[in-house]
Amino acid sequence: MTSVTTQLPPVVAEHIAAVNAFDTDAIVATFAPDAYVNDNRREIWGTEAIRKFMAKEFVGDQVTMDVREVINHHGDIIVRAKYDGTYDKTNLPDELIMSSHFSIRDGKIVSLAVIFNQPSPY
Repeated sequence: MTSVTTQLPPVVAEHIAAVNAFDTDAIVATFAPDAYVNDNRREIWGTEAIRKFMAKEFVGDQVTMDVREVINHHGDIIVRAKYDGTYDKTNLPDELIMSSHFSIRDGKIVSLAVIFNQPSPY
C-alpha cells in the first residue's frame, strides 16, 4: 500500500536533522552496521565507508535537505526534498529536488538510495 504522509519515521527524521546539522556522527548513527547507500550510481557499503562518504560529500559540501513530500510505499519511505549546499551545481536545476528511498529495519536505515529523478510523461 502506498500513502502520501507528512509523518517521517523517527530514524528518518533523525537522519535528516543530522544532515542539516552537518553532524557526521549523528548521520552514521542512523544506519545499521551493514547498511548501504546508493548515491549518483555509486554503492557505499557499511558504516565505515558511509562515514567517509557522508563526511566528504554531505557534511563537507554542507548539504541540506528541505523535505517536500513523504511517501510510505509498502513500509519503505520515499522522501522528496530540495537539496542545497556548496557542491558543484553545474548543469543542475536551480531547485534540485531528489528522492531518497529509505529501507528501515529494527529502527535503523539498512539502505538509502538518493536519486535525481526526471518527470515522467506517464
